Amino acid sequence: MTRALILFAHGARAATWAAPFERLRELTQARVPGVPVSLAFLELMEPRLPERVAELAAQGVTAVTVVPVFLGQGGHLLRDLPLIVEQLRLDHPGMAISVSGAVGEDPSVLAAMTDFCVAQL
Repeated sequence: MTRALILFAHGARAATWAAPFERLRELTQARVPGVPVSLAFLELMEPRLPERVAELAAQGVTAVTVVPVFLGQGGHLLRDLPLIVEQLRLDHPGMAISVSGAVGEDPSVLAAMTDFCVAQL
């Protein structure tokens, strides 16, 4: 099984908005050099999640984990993402697609953010 990791972000009109997400992708890729790590966006930026999954499928990837780099489970993750993933599973039946929780809801991420906030005093 060939695995890949997709960091899934909202997207924005300003291209500079994606810089921290690209840095996160680079840092993540460095930790798992044998696994392709890429970015995909919900809207306003490219590539969108369906295009990224199609690219990975064409490269022979058979298992994808989507990691929403959102602070919480808002409407996009509760309503939009499940519909997109459902369609992706229909479009790519040979690919296992899993979705993690929002990165901002993980206790270790919250602890790191708390450390940052406290350090600003």
